[in-house]
Amino acid sequence: MGLALSSIAGPSQAKDTLTWLLRDLPPSTIFAGPLEGKGVIDQLMPLLIAQMPEYDHVTMRVNRARGMQMLQETSLTCDPTLIWTAERAKTIAFSIPTYAVLSNGLIVRNDDVAIFKPFIQEGHVDLSALLASKTVKLGVVAERSYGAVIDQILKGVAPSEINVHYGNNAIGSLLQMERMGRLQALISFWPEARYLAQQQGIDPEELHFLPIKDAPKYQFTHFGCSNTPEGRQAIEIINREMRSLRQTRLVELYSQWLDGKTRKDYLEDARHFYDKQ
Repeated sequence: MGLALSSIAGPSQAKDTLTWLLRDLPPSTIFAGPLEGKGVIDQLMPLLIAQMPEYDHVTMRVNRARGMQMLQETSLTCDPTLIWTAERAKTIAFSIPTYAVLSNGLIVRNDDVAIFKPFIQEGHVDLSALLASKTVKLGVVAERSYGAVIDQILKGVAPSEINVHYGNNAIGSLLQMERMGRLQALISFWPEARYLAQQQGIDPEELHFLPIKDAPKYQFTHFGCSNTPEGRQAIEIINREMRSLRQTRLVELYSQWLDGKTRKDYLEDARHFYDKQ
């Protein structure tokens, strides 16, 4: 894929090389299975790269920890699927908000839903109270931001009470651990969990999604580049192109992963995602 993207850049000349850091994050990016390369960001990248002939483009598949490490280095690297946090913004150059997705929540097995009922209010689980009860083991992905609300809650929990996964197939592994009873919940995007469950031989209908209290309905991801003069220049170009592509392409591509009323609501809400941006 890296070689194919490099060819888009045009005639050979002295250009900076921009390395795109991609993680296996369905439905944004898909590394395996029948829909490999058909994720939302997978399909966006050739469109964006075609508008950035200033660079030679290569791609690199990384896990979250390695990707964050590389963004701290001086080479020109960019990640198209980052959630902005104040801590990350100290060392990473961020784009405007680009990609609106339904927020993370708890993924639990249908057979275990009763465990969570005491902590559910108006359809949302009180994650703080749940973790304080110490009645469940929770799985999370190392170095991943779940948004300001969830991140703040997790900061107040002892590391020994959370199963932190560092591997490349973190969500898939956590789903297997949940099936085996080694944990009772994990945090993920719902379309991501359903897709990866299928890849693990788990029927997605066995799973249940619990929104988290006080978390926003949608999360916005950003492009993040190395915080160098070259990285900040790349962000300016990305901003220029994404002002159009985020509305005309990303909304359409992501909505295809949603069903029924959820998709209808998303498309309606998307009309106003960028009004104030």
